[in-house]
Amino acid sequence: MDHKESFLQYLQTEKRYSSHTIRSYQNDLDQFFLYLSQNDMPVNPAEITSHHVRAWIVSMMDNNITSVTVHRKISCLRVFFRHLRKDGIVKSDPLEKVVLPKRKKTLPVFVAEEALDKLLDDNDFGNDFSGLRNRTIIELLYLTGMRRAELIGLQIKDVDLHESTLKVTGKRNKQRIIPLTKPFTARLEDYLKARIEFAVEKSGDWFFVTDKGNKLYDKFVYNLVRGYLSMVTTIEKRSPHILRHTFATHMLNRGADLNAIKEFLGHANLSATQVYTHNTFEKLRKIYKQAHPRA
Repeated sequence: MDHKESFLQYLQTEKRYSSHTIRSYQNDLDQFFLYLSQNDMPVNPAEITSHHVRAWIVSMMDNNITSVTVHRKISCLRVFFRHLRKDGIVKSDPLEKVVLPKRKKTLPVFVAEEALDKLLDDNDFGNDFSGLRNRTIIELLYLTGMRRAELIGLQIKDVDLHESTLKVTGKRNKQRIIPLTKPFTARLEDYLKARIEFAVEKSGDWFFVTDKGNKLYDKFVYNLVRGYLSMVTTIEKRSPHILRHTFATHMLNRGADLNAIKEFLGHANLSATQVYTHNTFEKLRKIYKQAHPRA
């Protein structure tokens, strides 16, 4: 087993990272070592220096890779080489003297309330199993702010219709309970009845399944959400994560406590949630400019 495979196994077994996160780490490491090999640089971790890391950063910036993505990839390398140093495979960390480009601050993109109201209230999703499932997925992502991986991993036992709650398993297997509205609980009950009637043997205990009765997968959920959001918005990003941003922004705009939103989203630190306050501030700034006679 090489150093990279050993590191990924460490993330899975000891750090208990999600499969999505591990794939992201693997892709970043693959890209780094591919760059080294293509440019006649050492691929042995013990021979890699800060010069090689800086060269990769310059290459990414020259190829218009955003500073946010560069930061993420270098963060991956930091964890990787920290692990190798701990195991005595490398004597020094080539990332110690690396200075990263300034990260551009970007506000979370979200869908307007009116657009989602139009989608959920006026759009005909259909009365068959697929239509009922699709509407339930869109509404669940918007009402709870849960991640795509959390939705895919949701099991029937995680949904308590009697208590109107949802048990969500987030990053590093941390669980949280999310309350549901009574009207949406009734919708979940309707879906579950259709799900049980539709279910085939291979469906297992997954709450949401594909048209063939299989467990959902990333691309399926992405295409589903993007297709429906395209009906009501022209924003460039129309992924499931945008509904997470939308949930947090709408909650904050309507006066929800930031700590409460943190608990809903399953953030480990409040700093991760505070990014949504910028959207609220920009909204206030716009109102101020429009309304104040001296603005």
